[in-house]
Amino acid sequence: MRYRYLAAASALVLASPAYALGTDSTAASAAAAQPDSGQLTPEQRAQALQELQDLQARMRRLETVLGVPNTPPPPVAAPVAHKGMSADHNLELYGFLQLDAIQDFDRVNPDWDATLRPSRIPTIKGQFGSDGQSVFSVRQSRLGAKATGTIAGKPYEAKFEFDLYGTGVDAGQTTMRVRHMYASWGPFLAGQTNTLFMDGDIFPNVIDYWGPAGMVFVRNPQLRWTFWNRNGWKAAVALEHATNDIDAGNLRLIDESISSNIRNDEKMPDFTAQVRYAGDWGHVQLAGILRRVGYDTIGTADNKPKGHELGWGVDLTGSFKASLATFRLGAVYGRGIATYMNDGGMDLGPNAAVIPQPGTLVLVPSAEAVKLFGMSAYVDLNWSKKWTSAIGYSFDQVDNTSFQAPDAFHKGQYASVNLLWHPASNIFTGGELLWGKRTDNDGNSGKDLRFQYSFHWDFSSKNLWSLFD
Repeated sequence: MRYRYLAAASALVLASPAYALGTDSTAASAAAAQPDSGQLTPEQRAQALQELQDLQARMRRLETVLGVPNTPPPPVAAPVAHKGMSADHNLELYGFLQLDAIQDFDRVNPDWDATLRPSRIPTIKGQFGSDGQSVFSVRQSRLGAKATGTIAGKPYEAKFEFDLYGTGVDAGQTTMRVRHMYASWGPFLAGQTNTLFMDGDIFPNVIDYWGPAGMVFVRNPQLRWTFWNRNGWKAAVALEHATNDIDAGNLRLIDESISSNIRNDEKMPDFTAQVRYAGDWGHVQLAGILRRVGYDTIGTADNKPKGHELGWGVDLTGSFKASLATFRLGAVYGRGIATYMNDGGMDLGPNAAVIPQPGTLVLVPSAEAVKLFGMSAYVDLNWSKKWTSAIGYSFDQVDNTSFQAPDAFHKGQYASVNLLWHPASNIFTGGELLWGKRTDNDGNSGKDLRFQYSFHWDFSSKNLWSLFD
């Protein structure tokens, strides 16, 4: 019965504000017209408290008129800030749902048919079956949680984010794949996120999952220190998890058991560094890496043959805004850095020198950190608030060593163009035409042409109800 009285009282308040003490609604209307900045000024806070007190007085008057017992609700406890912590803490659940409908006019490795990776294009006709495949995928869909706030006067952020694109032993599966898992406090960061050697801001507005082959793109577990961050400049260094990609090549011609038992040897973390300057016009970034690319052999005395080579790389990137266009450019060069590339290549490859011996010639194998060059050039076009496009080209190429196999990866090329419609700020849909080509060490090549249509819907606990406006 009490709820019935409260409902009647609410209706009276809404329908007859003059009856409920005749308070002036002008101030409330003016306050509602103000943009929501997320924080109230002292004047706005005082005005809001006064309006709340007026509303409570109206309700008490109506309860008295209707004979409803006045039993105030229990007070709500204010958040308690623990020692060393402020009350400024936020938790956001976010993500997106995406469906990709792909018509592949050629063929790629079936474990990777939901995206275009040049390194997965066959160079032997019919290797993975006949051409022309239809693919529907939700693997790009993503879910994450992010906590932000201030501890001891320094901002913090903790993030856990995953998508459904299986890789490694889960390649080809729709299964959980961790993208980010880290915590940062002030200038320090620990956990898995984008490598410092990478510039995520040159990734174009493509709907294909993997994206340009010729850019650095990997997320590594790391310890990071941002020692400079002011006036648009940022500088940081990090120690990152090392992973080596070793190609045994033609070593089987010398010793099959050694060729099949060579393994990567990671005795030291990779060292990365980054300097960046950003402004209203865009940004420019220079990043570098030093790494030990090691190998040894299992099942042999003292794990020989074994050894290591020096890996290093330089990555120069930038984005530049011009009217409706944003140009996203990057070039990377180095030795033993294929692990950090978005697609293709190897860190370490075999060489073989011919050494004359009395009455014979002897092949003496050695290891070499493989040279690699990659570039990416894209432009994002904002035709209007509802229509956008991205068009560009990217490639990466390795300088194969003398003892690699004929079918070893040599070059991967990637190009795309799309047109996307954004009917709301959190929704887009559209189509993309993609082309890729792989070239092997011996010159054999394979191509792939495909069309992808995608529907994408973002969501966040911060603006959940705005989805229904």
